[in-house]
Formats: sequence, structure tokens, C-alpha cells
Amino acid sequence: MGQMVLSEMGTRLGGSFKAHKANAQVLEGRLGIGGPRLILAQPMTYMNLSGGPVAGLARFFDVDPEHIIAIHDEIDIPFNTIKMKLGGGEGGHNGLRDISKALSTKDYYRVRVGVGRPPGRMETADFVLRDFGTTERKELPFLLDDAADAAELLIREGLQAAQQKHHGV
Repeated sequence: MGQMVLSEMGTRLGGSFKAHKANAQVLEGRLGIGGPRLILAQPMTYMNLSGGPVAGLARFFDVDPEHIIAIHDEIDIPFNTIKMKLGGGEGGHNGLRDISKALSTKDYYRVRVGVGRPPGRMETADFVLRDFGTTERKELPFLLDDAADAAELLIREGLQAAQQKHHGV
């Protein structure tokens, strides 16, 4: 989910992702004319090993953890729901756990894009790696657009403003 939201944001910036030595695809740009500088990064590792690329890019670009936003799928909130927070636990999300370990802190922002819970006894990994259902595919472009909007608002106006606008959606 995070990769898809970042692709949407990259399209909005009008750039293209390029390979970086930190084992990630990176796109640098500005949020609007004269807006803040953004470094969008799509780790090229398995999701569970995202920490290395995130920490490597943070060092390379001299970005403190409190300026990092992890955009990720979240099974603990319903599909088509977006929640944001600063810090906190990883909720069993191995990618977040790896980022927290690599950054030596949990104090970074998260844009949590709801995918809902696995049905029945389906394994979580199987659930989040499966193709979207017919109904979800119809809603997905809107969800990706909303998640990109949420991340951009978080950057421009801060966590509280972004939460007020998007947590009710």
C-alpha cells in the first residue's frame, strides 16, 4: 500500500523514481511551488526489511526521524480508512518494527492505510499480499488519492490538521 501511495505522490510531483545506493528508489521534489523539499523513497527490500533503506537514506539526506513519514498498510483499521500518528507501537507490523530498530526510535510519523482484517483463519501475510477484491479495486484509486492528500497535509500543516481532516473520512 505504501509503495502505491508513494507512486501517486511521485506522479503529483511530476518526477520519476531513480535507484539509490541505499537499496531504494528515490524521487526528490517540492510540494508545490516553493513548498517543502520532499524525498520520496520506495525501499527495494522486502517490506519486513525496510529499516536499512530508511535509515541509510535518513543518514544520506541528513533527515531526522521526526521528519520521516512511513506510509503503510494497516490491518487494524477498515479498508478505505486513513489514520495518522506520531510514534507508538508497531502493532505487529514487521516493516515498522524494522524501521524503528534501524532508526533507534519509534518517534516518526505514520500514515496508516486501512486494509481491514483477514477473513476467517487466513494468515495475515497471505491477506496483505493477495490481490484486491473487485469492490476494493474500484475504491483503490480514491483511497490512494486520499492517502497521498493526507501525507501532503501532514507535511504542510502538521499532524493535528491532517488528523482532523482525514480521521473522519
